[in-house]
Amino acid sequence: MFDSTAILLYLAQKSGQFLPPDTPAARAQMLSWLMFVATGIGPYCGQAVHFKYFAPDPKEYAVNRYTFEAERHWKLVDDQLAGKSWMVGDSYTLVDMAVWGWARMIPRFLGAEGLASLPNVKRHLDAINARPAAQRAEALKDRFTFKQEVDDETRKALFPQNERLVAR
Repeated sequence: MFDSTAILLYLAQKSGQFLPPDTPAARAQMLSWLMFVATGIGPYCGQAVHFKYFAPDPKEYAVNRYTFEAERHWKLVDDQLAGKSWMVGDSYTLVDMAVWGWARMIPRFLGAEGLASLPNVKRHLDAINARPAAQRAEALKDRFTFKQEVDDETRKALFPQNERLVAR
């Protein structure tokens, strides 16, 4: 089993928890939003971070493209959350978990003002951050030491494909 979205879906179905009502409409909405996070939010936000912080110059076009698409996708999530607490239905589901995983990083790819332009996402993020399970998950980063500097060794591990450029 791999991929965070597949893992969330598997665990929710196995446990019978964090699923929307068992109706075709609710299931379709759940799957649509899960795929939206997996195929839209994740890739665009990931590429925005890559080009903003790691890619060599020139990168203006790439940063503009991926931050624009990340903003556009988050605006759709913000619109979905307008007037409601949760992404799908009236209760907290695995879709909210999937959104939370990326929403906590919005300042990294959209800048400090990113959440200010997404008031419904901010409210949703705050509600999930208040949950004990989210607090336990966030606390994990304090229990382990992770290398923070991006030196030549790190670049080689993060971007092994670049070795092909050296060989040319």
